[in-house]
Amino acid sequence: MPVLGLSPVVSCGRWPARGFVGEVIPFRATAFREGHDAIGVELLLTDPTGASTRHPMRLITVGLDDYQVLAQVTAPGTWRFRVRAYSDDFETWHHNAAIKIPAGLDVELMFTIGAELLQRAATEKTRPADERDYLTAKARELAATDAPLEHRTAVIDDERLHEIARDRPMTSLSSESEEATVRVERARAGVGSWYEFFPRSEGAKQNDDGSWTSGTFRTAANRLAGVSAMGFDVVYLPPIHPIGTAFRKGPNNTLNPGPNDPGSPWAIGSPDGGHDAIHPELGTVDDFRYFLGEAAKNDIEIAIDLALQASPDHPWVAEHPEWFTTLPDGTIAYAENPPKKYQDIYPVNFDNDPAGIRAEVLRIVRYWVSVGVKIFRVDNPHTKPVEFWEWLIATVNAEDPDVVFLAEAFTRPAMMQALARVGFQQSYTYFTWRNTKAELEEFFTSISSETADFLRPNLFVNTPDILTEYLQFGGPAAFTIRAALAATAAPVWGVYSGFELFENVARPGAEENIDNEKYEFKPRDFAAADAAGASLTIYLGMLNRIRKDHPALLQLRNLTLHSSDDDSILVYSKHLDAGFTGTGVADTILVVANVDPHSVRATTVHIDSSAFGIRPGTPYQVTDLITGASWQWGEHNFVRLDAFTEPVHIFHVQEATS
Repeated sequence: MPVLGLSPVVSCGRWPARGFVGEVIPFRATAFREGHDAIGVELLLTDPTGASTRHPMRLITVGLDDYQVLAQVTAPGTWRFRVRAYSDDFETWHHNAAIKIPAGLDVELMFTIGAELLQRAATEKTRPADERDYLTAKARELAATDAPLEHRTAVIDDERLHEIARDRPMTSLSSESEEATVRVERARAGVGSWYEFFPRSEGAKQNDDGSWTSGTFRTAANRLAGVSAMGFDVVYLPPIHPIGTAFRKGPNNTLNPGPNDPGSPWAIGSPDGGHDAIHPELGTVDDFRYFLGEAAKNDIEIAIDLALQASPDHPWVAEHPEWFTTLPDGTIAYAENPPKKYQDIYPVNFDNDPAGIRAEVLRIVRYWVSVGVKIFRVDNPHTKPVEFWEWLIATVNAEDPDVVFLAEAFTRPAMMQALARVGFQQSYTYFTWRNTKAELEEFFTSISSETADFLRPNLFVNTPDILTEYLQFGGPAAFTIRAALAATAAPVWGVYSGFELFENVARPGAEENIDNEKYEFKPRDFAAADAAGASLTIYLGMLNRIRKDHPALLQLRNLTLHSSDDDSILVYSKHLDAGFTGTGVADTILVVANVDPHSVRATTVHIDSSAFGIRPGTPYQVTDLITGASWQWGEHNFVRLDAFTEPVHIFHVQEATS
């Protein structure tokens, strides 16, 4: 019996499929046999300890022989799976007997075949004794030629008999697929709410003479409680290393810095050290360890930047000039992404001394892991060889499987997806540039199904480099909409500090904030903004609380699109069956969003409630988790969403009570 098209399988098994602890994964296969006899299909799943479980699969596409079962991976490590197809002798007999006996065709033959089948099953020592006794009794009832016909016929649809056949099928022939693997990583590799801030801005003060006193790890630690109160559990720090002075950039990326300008943290390296050093103004390694400790007290993990590039002042430039590209005029090539130019940064040339570069990068990562860092946001990985990342991540994870790498690769799909395939646990995506209903429907379909076996999207709503036109001109509504979508569409999302203050003024000619924090100190008064009601702080906190309360939102592969009659009303649901929630109760979230931040929209939305286990036509209750308002809904429902007051409904779905 052919068993084909196993899923999840990545690139024909070249790399393992990916999962995270607690993820519910759809396992699929295509299976069939010659003729008309019934088959059964089951998943044989083996966990990292070697314990195996059997999961019956169901036909999901009638006529196409496609089978699926949802299974939850509950421990880190390598999981193995096969799919087994077998001749379902009971179902074949039941199908034939249910048709022939009422029609008076081959009646005694059908009873005899059934009795022999049940008696054979009763001899199987793997079955419990009471089950074997029951099978024997039913076999006798079928074989009792002197019993009333209706009594013998009732055995065909005996409820317990069918339950026994489902739990332990009666089979004669079987075939198994090849084995495939799923690499399951810790939960933080697939679930998290990220918040980015520059530690030098937290506690920074401008002096009377115009100079600045930088914030430190000690002052930045004071911000952690506020971040934790909003429900964020990962804080990402841009590079914390010494910054070069050669070709240092001034405000707004100018080439004429003043004496008080701190420079870009991505221009790494000075006489104070390189990638294994801390900027002296931020403090010492002990100060950084203090910061890590304070983060842990607030249930926050710290991610740092791994940017493999150098300031002209980096020790590498003098010690290893071969690691860079020397131009015909004798100068070293600086980084460019036309029209952007980064004169203060030298990119590393990985074709020169690859062994030496590998050893140095591995040493740096090992060092920060030893300090206490387990998450690295990798800057521009698409400008380095994919094979290098495959080696580095595999080497590091072999030593410490808890280390997580996030790829900041806003690049072509092939490269972005290749980086995920070879090991990156998370990836930035095109989310920031997907704003219309049609764009978002296509994007959400892609991340939840097409690439979900290997790519985990981290839906950042903004970054120091990205302030989209949508945010520039959409007002507070745009910020609200984007946060709601990011927090509910994927289990990992993030914001860059200032988002909650609606910072939306762009530098002319650039898609980034004016007075960009990359080039200057930017202390913010969050408390004043909160007090004035000019902040999204409370809303962000509500989103993260909703995520923690509703496990359906912490899954990637369970998104279902629904429809509306308005080109700006986006509708989708996320559902988790009761067996996977940990509470014994199914969880369903339904999101209805007006993605036009400039309008009031009224329309009808059309819901396929079978996506969350409610029979179409059956009423159910939806409760808005932001406002608390409730309605009774069905297949077709009126909505009115005012972008200026309430642009998004985040509904909890429950069966209606009479």
